[in-house]
Amino acid sequence: MSGKNQHVVQRESGWAVKGEGNTRDTSHHSTQAEAAEAAREIARNQKSEALIHGRDGRIRERDSYGNDPFPPKG
Repeated sequence: MSGKNQHVVQRESGWAVKGEGNTRDTSHHSTQAEAAEAAREIARNQKSEALIHGRDGRIRERDSYGNDPFPPKG
């Protein structure tokens, strides 16, 4: 079973990592790059995805560390 996807989102004081469906942030960081690296590490450990959101809130990058099908569908 895979873990929760990790989202990197902007906050007033910087950037945060938040597990999908969680009400509280997992961690806070001063830069988006620091938050993205933390999210990737959690996603690797949980075999899930890291989703990096831009300042506008839209997903701009996603990295998958889960059970990806090969060959991909489609």
